Amino acid sequence: MSLKSIGAKIFAKIVVAKMHSWSSNPIATQEKVFQELIKKGRNTRFGNDHNFNQIETTQDFAKQVPIRDYEDLRNYVDPMVAGEADILWPGKPLYFAKTSGTTSGAKYIPLTKDSMPSHIKAARNAILNYIHETGDASFVDGKMIFLQGSPEMTQKNGIGLGRLSGIVAHYVPSYLQKNRLPSLKTNCIDDWEEKVDAIVKETKDENMTVISGIPPWVQMYFERLQEETGKKVGDLFKNFNLFIYGGVNFEPYRAKFEKLIGRKVPSIELFPASEGFFAFQDSQTEKGMLLLLDSGIFYEFIEADTFFESNPTRLTIGQVKLDTNYVMIISSNAGLWGYNLGDTVMFTSLEPYRVIVSGRIKHFISAFGEHVIGKEVEQAMNEAITNHNFSITEFTVAPMTDVPEGILAYHEWLIEFETLPEDMHLVVKTLEASLQQQNSYYKDLIDGTMLQPLKISALPKDSFQKYMKSQGKLGGQNKVPRLSNDRKIANLLTQA
Repeated sequence: MSLKSIGAKIFAKIVVAKMHSWSSNPIATQEKVFQELIKKGRNTRFGNDHNFNQIETTQDFAKQVPIRDYEDLRNYVDPMVAGEADILWPGKPLYFAKTSGTTSGAKYIPLTKDSMPSHIKAARNAILNYIHETGDASFVDGKMIFLQGSPEMTQKNGIGLGRLSGIVAHYVPSYLQKNRLPSLKTNCIDDWEEKVDAIVKETKDENMTVISGIPPWVQMYFERLQEETGKKVGDLFKNFNLFIYGGVNFEPYRAKFEKLIGRKVPSIELFPASEGFFAFQDSQTEKGMLLLLDSGIFYEFIEADTFFESNPTRLTIGQVKLDTNYVMIISSNAGLWGYNLGDTVMFTSLEPYRVIVSGRIKHFISAFGEHVIGKEVEQAMNEAITNHNFSITEFTVAPMTDVPEGILAYHEWLIEFETLPEDMHLVVKTLEASLQQQNSYYKDLIDGTMLQPLKISALPKDSFQKYMKSQGKLGGQNKVPRLSNDRKIANLLTQA
């Protein structure tokens, strides 16, 4: 065992002890975070506008601070981007993480001196927790690759501007720099396909032990490796024994990954975003990710079914229940207050608090009142894959309402298959049965002959890659929405 491995195990033990301290006192931990945030935000423009000097409790906060998304915060963010200080958080941000907005063009998410360390610490602690749980630290001696955006940054009124993954790349600890791939030159390539080819050339002869990234883009890397070498990834990288991922549910990709790798590889799921690092998988045996309650983020939760009501109830961590779909609202030391991240979560454990990401509050189908969410279609797809022995590259679901008179509308599942099932009709039956079992509204619409059962449209190879490329979203942190309430994505995917 190397000195680095021994040191990692010692460090892991210390970190896990600290994690246990706050995770076993969740309510007190969140109250402390809340009070610190209010104190720091009191003399900002936002704090003055929302009477922070009168806020003592979380109930006071809910009365004074409405829920907002990015568009609603623009009148505060825009002055920060223009260079003004003390707007949402004391001083100026260290960086703006630039992301793609769906309605407002580019979004500029502030990263502050207080919030930036939380992104780094959470990623580090996820790995250290895994080492402590499994006792395996052998991978620290090999090469590690993190498929990410370019680390190159521009300046916006004296503040660094770039992609979150690129910004975080500047904070890789010195003790990992020698292990890290790809090179800076390769990492700075903007074109994703060109970048993947360069990464393949740099890594194919290395001792890769850790590979990390969003599953669809790691899959593309694996496919290019196989094309280049003629070998399965697990044979090429014999010591590859840890896959770290986030951004999308891995389950629909699992069968394809195991085929490309040639064996199963342990994995760690992360829940990062430009707005904060919220959770990571802390157990290889328990479902869900540990919600990070001590990292400068105060959480509120609204039941998804009530979210669009005029005054929905805002719950704190001690009020949530298992197996309920919640919209997650955050207030953070990056200066985001009552911010609707857009993600929905469900708690799988309350001791400690673990979550799964169930979807996006804006990504659903409710063309007829069914309100089908991401978790439901992903679970249905996982059951179909398991029962019928096929694999997919990607899929999305949209309503089909433009039907001839006398024909019922339906949900169209647009699927790019890697390997086709023997009987597509059985796949449809499994998807349909799973969806009806999970969603009573959908079942009622089928039973009441308001909808007909779903239909599958098999798409040609590379359909999703071509779609993402056409939208300027190939690679990086970008992902295809699982659900749409309209036909915009479906129509682009099915265009000849």
